[in-house]
Amino acid sequence: MHARLLTVCFLLLLLLLPTLALAQSKKPQDVIKTDAGDVTITFLGHGTLMLQWQGKVIHIDPWTAQADYSTLPKADLVLVTHEHRDHLDMGAIEAIRKDGTLFAASLKASASLGGTTVLKNGDSKTFLGIRVDAVPAYNREHMRSPGVPFHPKGEGNGYVLHFGSTRIYVAGDTEVVPEMAALKGVDVAFLPVNLPYTMTADMLVEAAKLMQPKVLYPYHTGDTDLDKLQARLKDVPGVETRIRPMK
Repeated sequence: MHARLLTVCFLLLLLLLPTLALAQSKKPQDVIKTDAGDVTITFLGHGTLMLQWQGKVIHIDPWTAQADYSTLPKADLVLVTHEHRDHLDMGAIEAIRKDGTLFAASLKASASLGGTTVLKNGDSKTFLGIRVDAVPAYNREHMRSPGVPFHPKGEGNGYVLHFGSTRIYVAGDTEVVPEMAALKGVDVAFLPVNLPYTMTADMLVEAAKLMQPKVLYPYHTGDTDLDKLQARLKDVPGVETRIRPMK
């Protein structure tokens, strides 16, 4: 009887696997053309992204609340912006880890990972032919308590990934900050708009004007009214705003 039950459970699992794979395949994807090959971006949700380039898989801030990572490609590189649980999820990381997976993270996040390259604001390092710049990500206005920002300056990272001459900026949890002026002209920017932890809509519009990315993806969007946000961003010249489900 026990053996028969195991057989039935195994057969049910086999029947469910295509459904799980189909669910993952429905995650939206965009392709960014670069002079070093196409970058395929899979929008997993919240602040969680998967990038594929030249046969390499890069996971950024993996979180099991957004995807079944057991069905996703294993990571060649994992980037973690900071230590908060919706950006550093060891369950997701273990699901995509393989022999040879490289990790890069902020100092606080690295404490949980082990064998990790620590990147501080201003650091740059090349992984798998991809230069990664760590840039500041922090709050200036939104506070956890008086004088205590949700994301203190110097602790968290945003990342600029270089695919040939194409730069893709993943901001992490941040408000609009002066250091973004140095990123003017990035090709693709992922900017968070999720109160009270990151940007207001006004801040995101200001950041878009400051950087003028060719393509802007609002991400980590929470309960933001994306239709209204996209309408406001139409006033930013030269910036194509693409809305994808990244609540």
